[in-house]
Amino acid sequence: MQSTRTLIDRIFLVIKGLAMGAANKVPGVSGGVVAFVAGFYEEFIYSLQRVNKNAFKLLINFRFKSFYQYINGKFLSLLFLGMIVSYFSVSKLLDYLIVHYELYVWSTFFGMILGSIYYLSKDFKEWNKTTLLSLTLGVLAGISTSFLDPATENDNLFFVFFCGIISVSGMTLPGFSGSFILILLGNYVLLLVDSVNALYDTILDIFSGNFEFIHNVVRIRMLKVLSVFTLGSVVGLVTFSHILNYILKHYKYITLAAIMGFIIGSLGVVWPWKETIYKTQSSGSLILDSAGRQIITNYRRFLPELNTQTYIAIAYIALGILIVLGLEWYGKQTRQQQKI
Repeated sequence: MQSTRTLIDRIFLVIKGLAMGAANKVPGVSGGVVAFVAGFYEEFIYSLQRVNKNAFKLLINFRFKSFYQYINGKFLSLLFLGMIVSYFSVSKLLDYLIVHYELYVWSTFFGMILGSIYYLSKDFKEWNKTTLLSLTLGVLAGISTSFLDPATENDNLFFVFFCGIISVSGMTLPGFSGSFILILLGNYVLLLVDSVNALYDTILDIFSGNFEFIHNVVRIRMLKVLSVFTLGSVVGLVTFSHILNYILKHYKYITLAAIMGFIIGSLGVVWPWKETIYKTQSSGSLILDSAGRQIITNYRRFLPELNTQTYIAIAYIALGILIVLGLEWYGKQTRQQQKI
């Protein structure tokens, strides 16, 4: 019975990784929110901050088992396995759904974020002048970020490394969407679409015995970009975890209030009813990027008309809220079982 329970817990941990990976790829949605509402956020941050000089000493001395145990390797490896699988499966499914059912996808995520706000606020009892100020500043920061104009694409490797450090913040800071930050930096398509697709195509070529890609300059460049981006993400993940661990330890409620405010302020990013605005020349013709895609500059948000499509979208918002409440329920059950 115990082994069955352990297997189920491992499967759920991989599923959580899938959810985090998918959420990280969707602009306006934070993988950290998934960790928060599912009840494993603090363990996630704690495990990441264990990647320190002591861990590297164990690794250098070939004490692999001790290193694995020290960094909570079972937890991190299963979680990251889910994230990696997500980038080549769930995220591709999301790409398809956003193209064909954009309104309903954004409605679901809007509902999930509403549910996250409820989850964060329902047990928050430390309201005072400081936490209210922190909440207000978080709301203003979220709103300001929502209306910034994206920069142009830049594949300079130093800048790509910086993008990796910044984008991974969405995994450690609930409500802070790393993918949306990449849009603002102009590198969302380059780093989360083109480079990932290049790796996917390369893996397929290798398994089929086709090594012609080594002569493909564009493919090799994309693989270099992805490698540097991944390295930056790892550096950012470990760095942010140490900073957040310190902040949560010394300024827990101020930080939680700021996170709550940022999530509230960022609701405009995932507002389901919006029209994409593309970059145009003075003549009115569209400007395309190097891959021939239209360049997105921002979104025009509007209130929907009451029709069948709107009612279905509202139903998906409700579904998003129920998903978060379900994750909360599961997280609570897991924590109770760990105490037994």
